[in-house]
Amino acid sequence: MSPDVDLTTPDHTPGNGGRAALTRLLAADAWMFRAAAGRRWPGAEPVLPRLSRSANHGVLWFATAAAVAATRTPRARRAAVRGLASLGLASLTVNTLGKWSVRRPRPALDPVPLVRRLGRQPITTSFPSGHAASAAAFATGVALESPGWGAAVAPLAFSVAASRVYTGVHFPSDVVAGAALGAGAAFAVRALVPARAQVVPPARPRADVPALPEGEGLVLVANNASGTAERARALRDTLPKAEVVECAPDEVPAALEEAAGRARVLGVCGGDGTVNTAAEVALRHGLPLAVLPGGTLNHFAYDLGVEDARDLGRALEQGHGVRVDVGRFSSARGQGVFLNTFSLGVYPELVRERERWTERIGGWPAGVLAAVRVLRADRHPVEAEVQGRRRPLWLLFAGNGTYHRMGLAPGRRIDLADGMLDVRVVHGGRRPALRLLSAAFAGPLTRSPAHAAVQLPRLRLDGLAPGTLLAYDGEVTEVEGEVRLEKLPGALTVYRPLPDA
Repeated sequence: MSPDVDLTTPDHTPGNGGRAALTRLLAADAWMFRAAAGRRWPGAEPVLPRLSRSANHGVLWFATAAAVAATRTPRARRAAVRGLASLGLASLTVNTLGKWSVRRPRPALDPVPLVRRLGRQPITTSFPSGHAASAAAFATGVALESPGWGAAVAPLAFSVAASRVYTGVHFPSDVVAGAALGAGAAFAVRALVPARAQVVPPARPRADVPALPEGEGLVLVANNASGTAERARALRDTLPKAEVVECAPDEVPAALEEAAGRARVLGVCGGDGTVNTAAEVALRHGLPLAVLPGGTLNHFAYDLGVEDARDLGRALEQGHGVRVDVGRFSSARGQGVFLNTFSLGVYPELVRERERWTERIGGWPAGVLAAVRVLRADRHPVEAEVQGRRRPLWLLFAGNGTYHRMGLAPGRRIDLADGMLDVRVVHGGRRPALRLLSAAFAGPLTRSPAHAAVQLPRLRLDGLAPGTLLAYDGEVTEVEGEVRLEKLPGALTVYRPLPDA
């Protein structure tokens, strides 16, 4: 439609055919409005007006998003964020384009019973319904990330949209157009930021792993410092024949070794450091590994596509698994493996600082506080010889597999068996905080005087001073002299749900 079209005056539309069609549409719209106003809706009078008012300025949807996110599952948190992002785009579109392009007056309230009417009537134009757009955008956004939560939110969204006709502030076509615009906004957000379900890691290379009906043959060690009790209970409900061993952090290595001696499949529930320990045990004993996320970040489990006990239980019962790469570092002080990341420079200091505060204020707040404290401190860069060339470094990061959408924290890996180390370097120099931030927001293969990125199968570092901190999968150790990094392609067998199986 052209700007400033008044839907109450069909003569403004060009062409007799268009004028007649619009006349019929407006007549049908008005008839449906009067029919809704004249119909008695049992139980609606005490509910729909209040529900309509609660959705003003998105208050209802922010509260719903908070309730969904409070379930503390990754899928629910992503669904809440996607719902709010979709709502924001829909509201922006309605208020900048919709309301000003079509100046349709609000319906006359004469047919609407007084008990249904809102205390304060809207003063904006009628087409399209902003409340319906926000409701549809939020519900569609949530559903695109989590169909289950989408189904739970949909009745609420439908009721808000219906309340706009019920209270007499919108014609039915206003609501339909608003809902369509809101759903479109949710799909537009998904096009810009794909949902996790859209980006499925390749199911390769497939591994021949045993199917475990009801979890029989699985021995899972749970680090109870990670708050794993609820997840362990969920696993017992999903796999009643699985054996779950809960233990303190310092008991985890011994418990894993003992479990490996009697398990067909070794399982672990904890953070990335605990999973790293389990991977070493599984490699030594030649066992497949089942990972149940139980920490703060859970990079490895989430990149596998395992988010909860249902995902892991389905993979175990159906016998679905893949082989993944393992990163390995070696130095004069010993060697270790990493499933996620290896780093030198400010990040190991950040990890140590975060661990100091985690028990007092929680994982996420501790991470933010640690980042602020480390970036504000006056520290000297690490001096190292990288591939034969000596240079000062604020940060050297090597990922086990290529990370996509790097930000201030590592993004997601699509392929866990690509044979590459994803190496990111932030060179030493003035203003380290600015250099780190610019590197964080740069593209994956950006090269500049401040930072660079490259994918390599192996890496050699030399000339490290004694006491240099090294972090791997959230654990910190000290190294000196030479450090070598390499990939062990397809070395570890893990369970993961295979959607194409």
